[in-house]
Amino acid sequence: MARPALYTAIMLGAGTLFTTAMTTASAVPAASSQASPSVTRQSDPVLVNCFMQPDVHPKDFILACGDGNSRLVEMHWSDWGPSSATAVGVNVVNDCKPYCAAGTFHGFPVIIRLDRPEPWKKDPQVRHFTRMSLTYTDTRPDGYTRVMTYPLWS
Repeated sequence: MARPALYTAIMLGAGTLFTTAMTTASAVPAASSQASPSVTRQSDPVLVNCFMQPDVHPKDFILACGDGNSRLVEMHWSDWGPSSATAVGVNVVNDCKPYCAAGTFHGFPVIIRLDRPEPWKKDPQVRHFTRMSLTYTDTRPDGYTRVMTYPLWS
């Protein structure tokens, strides 16, 4: 009788440690993907991430900040200028089948375009991109159009 209780306690403890480790790891942006806006020319905008931190040339970017079910990875920037930025990458999306916690992540190649820079509310001296467009170059997630456009937070 005590053995199932001990097993349950060990599994719950291990799950808590794993969750804590994953949350902590995802809460700290990678040093290589984070850069200060001063790294770019004064006129070049930044990309504001889920943690309200400015990024320049990030290697990855979470689109679904609430649950992480959509993310851009392997981003390679070909242009980053005062009015737009362009990259190629992979949009990794959870199919949420049969439900999101049990879903499978699938990668879809995309062209990423940032535009519509505006002053950032957190720091009006810094401009940030306010729109992102993803163009799927091959297959795409169910229900998505070839080009998906998203407003970015400020």
